[in-house]
Amino acid sequence: MITLEHVSMKFNLGIEKEFSIKQAFVNFFDPRKRKNKNKGTFLALDDISFNVKRGEVVGLIGSNGAGKSTMLKVVSGVMKPTKGKVKINGVISPMIELGAGFDPELTARENIYLNGAILGYSKKFIEDKFDDIVEFSELRDFLEVPVKNFSSGMTAKLAFSIATIVNPEILIVDEILSVGDIKFQEKSKNKMMELIKGGTTVLYVSHSLESIKELCDRVIWLEHGKMIKMGNTKEICDEYYKKQMGQ
Repeated sequence: MITLEHVSMKFNLGIEKEFSIKQAFVNFFDPRKRKNKNKGTFLALDDISFNVKRGEVVGLIGSNGAGKSTMLKVVSGVMKPTKGKVKINGVISPMIELGAGFDPELTARENIYLNGAILGYSKKFIEDKFDDIVEFSELRDFLEVPVKNFSSGMTAKLAFSIATIVNPEILIVDEILSVGDIKFQEKSKNKMMELIKGGTTVLYVSHSLESIKELCDRVIWLEHGKMIKMGNTKEICDEYYKKQMGQ
């Protein structure tokens, strides 16, 4: 379902723009500015290769900055890798930045239709599923409230409810099981289990090793853009934990 072949992702750092004559003047007389301008790169992913089989749940672990979120964006097509190939066999439903497609000035009701359209749902489909989305989100009393007045938890709950209203072939997940309150987190977890049991292929990022162990068939350990290991979930999670704890 998902195949990566020697994928690398490089970002340019230290790029500056001359926003004014004053800034250009300062840069001209400051050797450090001239020396550092437009220099430096950051290799977020470094020669990564792996494949995920149909119906498999694969977790991504690693410290902050390891490249996990970048990996999800490359797989979901949000970013194009600097090198290598990404092959996807199936329709992807990415849950990476929940609520990113919302317009804060619009109401929750209006954003359900807007975000649904962004995710590729037809208006009729949204109309048919509207009550299910609202019921799952627990936000029926706030449908006419602009999203700009929502808490981050409320926004994430609405976005999660819209994104999971279908049973996707491939689900790309970034820490979504931590959204909302404890009750909603349990609902999110149960929804994920429902999708997994239905045969959905999942690529899942989380800092919760317990969550990774519970959900994932295999795990990929990333550090500084490199793949350290891929294999048995419990073994790699235990090894990763010991390294993090300095044991």
